[in-house]
Amino acid sequence: MTAFMRDELDEMVRRWLEANKKCEAEGDWLPLAEMYAEDATYGWNYGPAEDFMAVGRDEIRELALGQEMSGLEGWRYPYQSVLIDESTGDVMGMWKQIANARRPDGNHYEVHGFGGSWFRYGGDWQWSWQRDFFDFGNVSALFMEMIQDGALSAGMHKRIERATADKRPAGWYPLGTTPVALW
Repeated sequence: MTAFMRDELDEMVRRWLEANKKCEAEGDWLPLAEMYAEDATYGWNYGPAEDFMAVGRDEIRELALGQEMSGLEGWRYPYQSVLIDESTGDVMGMWKQIANARRPDGNHYEVHGFGGSWFRYGGDWQWSWQRDFFDFGNVSALFMEMIQDGALSAGMHKRIERATADKRPAGWYPLGTTPVALW
């Protein structure tokens, strides 16, 4: 692993957080793809049976930021804390998952537990690697609550249909079979 100057990593994180806020406000995550190296990888676990992995900037754009964010329009992912290790280029960002839909009491539906992204900086203002982690049980429970409350958007219904179909979406792999190691 390569050491990076702290100022450069701080600036990369600032750019990342700014780009996230802009994409969130515009409801379009695709522009974030430009912040990944051409050969970057981006993956996460989807519970006890499946992992997700996008290999290369094009798959990150199409699958991770396109397909996998489809149905989550209007959701917010505010970062709560960011940790930086300049000796490795690792960055850890902790975030919340907050739906735009509201419960009958007026509060937003929100995933309990925590989520985060582990990044590896590759230089030239680009991530070379990203792995997300989130509380799959609490995400599932929130989606069930939203279904029962009739609070899912049409896009969320399509997302759930796609995820539960017999044919797995592109980028989904049986546990431990991703083309690049998840961890």
